[in-house]
Amino acid sequence: MRYETLIYQKAGAECMITINRPTVANAINMRLAEELADVCADISHDERIRVVVVTGAGDKAFSVGVDLKESSYQSARLISVAAPIASLKVPVIAAINGDTLDQGLELALACDIRFAVSTARFGLVHIGSGLMPWDGATQRLPRLVGKARAMEMFLSGKSIDAAEALRIGLVNRVVEQEQLMPLIRDVTQRIVSKAPFAVEYAKEAICKGLDLTLEQGLCLEADLYCLLQTTEDRTEGIKAFLEKRPPQFKSR
Repeated sequence: MRYETLIYQKAGAECMITINRPTVANAINMRLAEELADVCADISHDERIRVVVVTGAGDKAFSVGVDLKESSYQSARLISVAAPIASLKVPVIAAINGDTLDQGLELALACDIRFAVSTARFGLVHIGSGLMPWDGATQRLPRLVGKARAMEMFLSGKSIDAAEALRIGLVNRVVEQEQLMPLIRDVTQRIVSKAPFAVEYAKEAICKGLDLTLEQGLCLEADLYCLLQTTEDRTEGIKAFLEKRPPQFKSR
């Protein structure tokens, strides 16, 4: 597929997806949703990729949600942008370069880690148009920040600034615009230096465990730990430790 609304870049074990509609604050339309699904399918089949970064073009917006100027995207044919991202087995980092609203916030919530610039605003303003979140926010946001804070954001439609987003746990860190990409590079390099299966299984244990009882989650963790012991990377990790050298892990 030829991408018109996204920039999809691979560099070794890392890849970056940039929402490339800066003239409309990176608003989401049908074409973008379809292209994102295609990109995620490619990532799922590329064993070289071990970490994904999602960001927006420009320095004003990550994404302000649905492009209301495109009538076809207001219909019942809405396509999720959160589900393809959430389905990825590798870690996904949201590099939030600006305002993140409505379906744009739902996309960010589907990522595993969120870093934001200090000027970013966050909100679910659907309620003001007689709508409600539909791409996962009603489930993901309460799990992240708690029921009470999520309810306030949902029902009031009020947006919050980056400092408040950090305080309530919506984002992991807040930095100035010029510091965002250096931070992203540092974290992605740390992730790709680790054993691929260990990273993948840890993500699976956390994400799936949130929907299980504590007892079930502990069983899942134990099962994945046992499975990890059968991998070549685990053997390499032990050898590297004993030989006092950096481990040379293989791709997933």
